[in-house]
Amino acid sequence: MKYGLIGEKLGHSYSKIIHEKLADYTYDLCPLTKEEFPAFMECRDFTAINVTIPYKQDVIPYLDHMDENAAAIGAVNTIVNRNNKLFGYNTDLPGFIYMVKQNGISMKGKKVIVLGNGGAAQAVKAAVQKLGASDMIIVGHRVMKEGVITYEECFEKYSDAKIIINTSPVGMYPDTDASPVDLAHFPQCEAVLDIIYNPLTTKLTAQAKQLGMIGVTGLEMLVAQAKYAVEIFLDTSLDDSIIAKICRELETGLA
Repeated sequence: MKYGLIGEKLGHSYSKIIHEKLADYTYDLCPLTKEEFPAFMECRDFTAINVTIPYKQDVIPYLDHMDENAAAIGAVNTIVNRNNKLFGYNTDLPGFIYMVKQNGISMKGKKVIVLGNGGAAQAVKAAVQKLGASDMIIVGHRVMKEGVITYEECFEKYSDAKIIINTSPVGMYPDTDASPVDLAHFPQCEAVLDIIYNPLTTKLTAQAKQLGMIGVTGLEMLVAQAKYAVEIFLDTSLDDSIIAKICRELETGLA
């Protein structure tokens, strides 16, 4: 494989379509079990790859270098093989910020709740800090990690949050009837960002719109992070306008 995506389950992925619209190469989807993952990384038999759930943190021990962003975030979604040395990057951070700004959402001085604390959450947490939120509350089912609270505690103490971001896989295809929270718990919420992109409208963002909030799913983030990854893969520069163009094409094709 020269270019492609690794992750555990890739049946829902649009990355092949997006990359092959952005660049003139074949992009392969390479699902790996947890048993297959170490051998794949040790072989280094690729030119450049993207990394998705659940390996964004697991790839780090195999890298020779990480850029400042990826090191600070503690998660990698883009790896380039240069003369058998692996260089790690995180394009989820600029991808998420692109999505926030495209939808006219301001986090400055606001209380923000982040649902989930896995690899996908790390770039989002860095972005929330960068965008000037006054408070960031991390909510998870596994609360052994410091600074992570339960959903029950969140409902009890932080119902005044203005922005909610879902980084968990709850609501992702094929389990589209699931939602990580009932937004009725958050009467002051203005905007809900769900980094899930399949389906194009999740149960969570549908409820947000019903309640008069902004509701955004992750297609723009997905295309943006892919565009930034292609720039790293090929050491090139692409205009940001291509992100909206590909989003429109995908929305038309998937509607």
